[in-house]
Amino acid sequence: QVQLVESGGGLVQSGGSLRLSCAASGFTFSTYTMSWYRQAPGKQRELVAQMTSAGTTSYGDFVKGRFTVSRDNAKNTVYLQMNSLKPEDTAVYYCRARWNPRNDYWGQGTQVTVSS
Repeated sequence: QVQLVESGGGLVQSGGSLRLSCAASGFTFSTYTMSWYRQAPGKQRELVAQMTSAGTTSYGDFVKGRFTVSRDNAKNTVYLQMNSLKPEDTAVYYCRARWNPRNDYWGQGTQVTVSS
């Protein structure tokens, strides 16, 4: 049974930092592309950061060097370090694991709220 469990969300002041974690189980973690998405109220879900199985990373344009995605294949966990947070970063953050269209899984999300 595939599980993706996000943690680390919460309330933080503008300019602060949070580290999100996504613990995975039920599949071969090291072979999957792991991603973080977010969805704010009334907006579409958007890609925040991604790391392939080979370690290649990509980020949404809005990140602008503030966030860093990493993974620990020994712990089956992907992280998102978020610095210099802004109120517009407020959203539910989701973890995604994808190998191919048939093996594409999402976590339940964790709320991040940035106060001004």
